[in-house]
Amino acid sequence: SYVLRRILRRAVRYTIEKLNAKPGFFSSLVHTVVDLLGDTFPEVKKDPQQIINVINEEEEQFLKTLSRGRNLLNRTIAKLEGKVFPGDIAWRLYDTYGFPVDLTGLMAEEKGLTVDMDSFEEARKQAQIVSQAKGGDGGDAEVTLDVHAISELQDKEVPTTDDSPKYNYKPVNDDLYPQYDFEPCCGRVVALRKDGHFVAHVTGGDVCGVILDKTCFYAEQGGQIYDEGFIVKLEDESVEMKVTNVQVRGGYVLHVGKMGGGAGGNLSIGDRVGLHIDKSRRRLIMNNHTATHILNFILRNVLGPDSDQKGSLVAPDRLRFDFTNKSAMTLDQVKKTESAVRLIIERDEKVHAQTASLETARKIEGLRAMFSEAYPDPVRIVSVGVPVDQLVANPKGKAAQNTSVEFCGGTHLHRSSHAGEFVITSEEAIAKGIRRIVALTGPEASKAVKRASVLENAVNILKTLADSSKGDPAVKKEVVKSIVELNSDISQAVIPYWKKEDLRSVLKELKKKLDSEERAGKTGQMTEATEKAKQLAADNKQKLVLVAQLEVGSNTKALDSALKQIKLLMPETAAMFFSVDAEANKIFCLCSVPKSAVDKGLKANEWVGNVSELMKGKGGGKAESAQASGTNVTCIHQAMELANKFAEAKIGNNRTTEEETIVKPSSNVCSSNKPLLTYKTGSVKSLLVKMAIEYSGQRIDTAEGQELSYADYSGLLTDEFAIAFRLGDDRLRGQGNPLHESKILEWACFAQAELFPSLCSWVYPNLNVKTGKSCGKEDVHACIKLLDRYLEDHTYLVGERITLADLTVFCHIIPVFQYAIAESDAKKLYVSVLRWFNTILNQPQVVKIVGKLELCPKEVILCQKPAAQKK
Repeated sequence: SYVLRRILRRAVRYTIEKLNAKPGFFSSLVHTVVDLLGDTFPEVKKDPQQIINVINEEEEQFLKTLSRGRNLLNRTIAKLEGKVFPGDIAWRLYDTYGFPVDLTGLMAEEKGLTVDMDSFEEARKQAQIVSQAKGGDGGDAEVTLDVHAISELQDKEVPTTDDSPKYNYKPVNDDLYPQYDFEPCCGRVVALRKDGHFVAHVTGGDVCGVILDKTCFYAEQGGQIYDEGFIVKLEDESVEMKVTNVQVRGGYVLHVGKMGGGAGGNLSIGDRVGLHIDKSRRRLIMNNHTATHILNFILRNVLGPDSDQKGSLVAPDRLRFDFTNKSAMTLDQVKKTESAVRLIIERDEKVHAQTASLETARKIEGLRAMFSEAYPDPVRIVSVGVPVDQLVANPKGKAAQNTSVEFCGGTHLHRSSHAGEFVITSEEAIAKGIRRIVALTGPEASKAVKRASVLENAVNILKTLADSSKGDPAVKKEVVKSIVELNSDISQAVIPYWKKEDLRSVLKELKKKLDSEERAGKTGQMTEATEKAKQLAADNKQKLVLVAQLEVGSNTKALDSALKQIKLLMPETAAMFFSVDAEANKIFCLCSVPKSAVDKGLKANEWVGNVSELMKGKGGGKAESAQASGTNVTCIHQAMELANKFAEAKIGNNRTTEEETIVKPSSNVCSSNKPLLTYKTGSVKSLLVKMAIEYSGQRIDTAEGQELSYADYSGLLTDEFAIAFRLGDDRLRGQGNPLHESKILEWACFAQAELFPSLCSWVYPNLNVKTGKSCGKEDVHACIKLLDRYLEDHTYLVGERITLADLTVFCHIIPVFQYAIAESDAKKLYVSVLRWFNTILNQPQVVKIVGKLELCPKEVILCQKPAAQKK
C-alpha cells in the first residue's frame, strides 16, 4: 500500500496543480478503468465503489497537507542559493505532510533542483533514533499534565485557556450536506512542556506540549475525541507544530504534537501563533456527536425508560454508544431505532445550545445526563428542536420528553439534517446487561449504504443463477462456492446491521435449498448407479472381471452402492467402477474382489495401486475392497484398459464370447480393445481433432480412412467439433464455465454455418474441391471483418486462454491466408485477425500438427463458379 500511496499522491498533486481538477476527479476515472481492464483484472470489477472510497479517502487526507507542504517547499526554494534541495526539509515534507520523497524530487526537478538524498537518509535515521528513544509513541507521556504540573502552572499564575472559540463556526451554504466555516483563531504561548518539564522554548523535531491563552481546538472530553491540525508561528510561518492530540487538565488546554521547521526555528513563550484545525475531521465529529444525542433519545423510546447511557465515543469515522438493556436488541428494534433517528435528521430540526445554572438545568424533566459525572456550573445544554430558553422557562413541561435534551460541552451541527445519512452497523454485548451500538453518519454512512446495495445485488444474482441452473451440478457447485465467499464478504463488510442479517438469512436459506437438492441428486445418482449395475450384471453373467465407467461425478457412495449390487448378483466377479468429475478435475475408482479371486492373486489394494499412478493420485484399501482418486481425468480409457489387463493377468476372464470386458452402456461401441480415430490426411476436420489431442496429451490409436470418426467404449462420433470436444482437455472446453462452453459452441457454429460455406464457393473450387455451394468471395470477407471487429477488443475468442473456439475458427481460416488473401493485404485490412491467427499458429501444439505455414505472398485471383444462364 505504501507504493500505491506514493503513486496516488503524485497523481492527485498532478490533477490538482496541473489539470486544475476538483477533488474527486481522480476517483471518477474508476468506472472507465473497470470497463477497460475489468476482464483482464477481474478483482477491480468485484467492488468498484470500495476502490472509489479508498481513493477519495487518500486524496482527502493528502489534500489536507498538500498546500502547507507546497508552501514550505516554495519558501525553502526561495531561500536557496544553489541547485540542491535540502534533504532534511525533504524528510520533513514526508514525515509531517505525507510527501513521498519521489514527489518532492519531482517538484524540485520542475524548479531545476535535485534533492540531497544523503541528508534525507540522515534525517530519516535520526528521526528513527528519536522515535525509539521515546518508546515509539511520540513521547506523549513526557508532555502530559499531572497534578504537579498543574500546581506549577497555578503557582506561576499562568492563566487558564479560553477555549470558547471552538464554538465559532457556521454552515456556509444550504446544500443537502453543507460545508461549515470555522472562524480563524490566534493565541499566545503561555507555557511549553517537553521531556516532563516546562521549558522556555522548543525547536524543530521536538515532541512537546503547548498551552495557549486562547484556542479553537477541542480537547478530548465527554466522549468526543480531540481535534487535530497545525499551530503556526505568526512571525515566521516556517515554524509550526503538527497537533496530534489535545487534552484539558485543570482548565489548561494542552496541544500535543511534533515541532516542524529546522533546528533554528524556535517557538518560545510569548510568541503569537495561528491555529488551524482539521476542518473536515471536525465536521465529521460534529455529525457523529449530534447523531449520538438523537440515538440516545430514540433508544429510550424503543427500549423503554430503563435504557440509560453508560458511555460513548464520538470519532470522525463512527460513533459508539453504550447503554443498559437486559438482552440483545431484536432485528426489528434495531431497524426501528435506525428509522426513527433518520426521521429526526430528515425533519431538519434546529440544534440549540445554551448555558444555564446547574440547579435550574437539573429541574428539566426528560433531560438526559450521566448524573454520576461532575458537571460545571453553569452547564451547557444541547437541545434538538426545542429552544433551551423554553425548556428552562417550563422545566416541568413535556417538551424535553419528546426530543433530545442533554448536558454537553461538545461541538454540534446547527441543524439535524446536516448529519446526512445514518446507519447502525453493529449491536453487541460488552458486559452483562450492557449493550453497544456502533453507527455511521454522513459520507461514511453513504458508503455503507452503497456497499450494502452492491452486496444485495450479488445475492440476487446468486439467487437467479441458482434458480436457472436447472439441476446443473457444475453451476450449483459454483453457486455454493460463491455463497461461502459472499457470506464472508458480508460478515466483514461495514453495512447496516439489519441489512447484513437479512442478506445472511437469504444466503442461509439458499444454501439450505441447494444442499437439499444436492442430497436429492446424490440419492438419485445412487439409484441410477444401482440400476446400471443390475444391467451390467445381466449383460455380463459369465465374466470374472468387470470394469466400467459410471456417470456419478464425485459421488463415491453411488459407486460403492453399484459395487454392492455386483457383489450381490455376481458374487464371483471382481469389479472396478470409475467416475469422472470434470468440474472438480477429479477421477475416482472403487473396486471389490471376491475371496476366490484374492486366492488366485488379485488383491483390491494392488489393483487400484496399478492405476493410481496413471490417475496422478493415490489409493489404498484391503485385499477385498479398495479405492483411489486422482487428477488426470483424461486417462479414463487408459486406466480402464490397464485395470482390465491387470485383473485378467491374475485370474483370466472366463468368457463365453469374445466380447470386451470394459463395458459402457451404448449401442455404438468400439469393437476393439482401444479407442480409435479414423481420419483423412490433410483435411481441415482432422487438423482440429489432432490439435485437440495434442493439447490434451492423450495417445490415441489412428487409422487412415475416407471419413472422420472416433469410436471408443462409449460410442461413435463423426463430427469434428464433437470429437475435438470429447478428446480435448478441460482448458479447451472452457474450464467447466457454462458461459464459456456456450460461447465455444457459438463460435463453432459460426465456423461451420457461416465461414465454411463461404470458403466452399470461393477458395475450395480453386483447389479442385467440389462443393456445390453458390456463395462467394464477399461472404468470406464479411466473415473475416466480423471476426476482426470482435478481436479488436479480445485476445482470444472466449476468455483469456486458447479454447476450441480458437482452434475451430483457426482451422477453417487456414485456407484463406494460405491460398486467397495476400499477407500484405491482411496486414492492412484485418490487423486483429492476423495478430490472433499468428498467435495460434505459433503455439507449440499447433506447430506440431500444421508445421510451418507459408502465408499467401500476393493477392490470388480465384475463379468463381459461373452464374447460372438465364433461360
